[in-house]
Amino acid sequence: MTIKAVVFDVGECLVDETREYGTWADWLGVPRHTFVAQFGATIAQGKDYRETFQVFRAGFDLYQEREKRAQAGQPETFGEEDLYPDVRPALAQLRADGLWLAIAGNQTVRAGRILRGLFSSDVDLIGTSDDWGASKPDLLFFDRVAALTPAEPGEILYVGDRIENDILPAAEAGMRTALIRRGPWGWIQQHDPANKQATFRIDSLAELPALIAKFNAEGN
Repeated sequence: MTIKAVVFDVGECLVDETREYGTWADWLGVPRHTFVAQFGATIAQGKDYRETFQVFRAGFDLYQEREKRAQAGQPETFGEEDLYPDVRPALAQLRADGLWLAIAGNQTVRAGRILRGLFSSDVDLIGTSDDWGASKPDLLFFDRVAALTPAEPGEILYVGDRIENDILPAAEAGMRTALIRRGPWGWIQQHDPANKQATFRIDSLAELPALIAKFNAEGN
């Protein structure tokens, strides 16, 4: 099988979330460097990143706090300035190469609207966990991706920064995978043996067009 479709995760794949982590620290009233240090420690311990918030405020409910932020005029947000610099060129090249493109990640309805504003003319599909009622690493999420993609699972390349949320479940769903080394998970998990299960390991999305072309030319 050749790769015919590429599906991208959002956070730390397309979007640099540094600014957003900072605004959460501000919302909690915690120094930004302290919040980031605890965030990294939580990931390094293999825990759910949401446990970071519990350290600073017991009983913290992320969904409720998102609503409170929105009501206070401080909603979670991102824009063109938060995109990694390799995103636009990579999408343009992959589309020029004839690949079907999608964005699918664990994101809110609000984030979905932002993504559509940023990328509707660049990709063929944008879907979020809130849209589908299924979140990674649940296989239902990847089943939904496969159902909406005009290719067989083995012809789909899922690109993400997290082993447990992106690479392993996408592979279990029968997809090819690309693990990008950036963001907290990408760097902290870079020596995890499970990295070897990814079809490709990359440091930039700019690497994808050539890797996919070589993969397809060699017939896997």
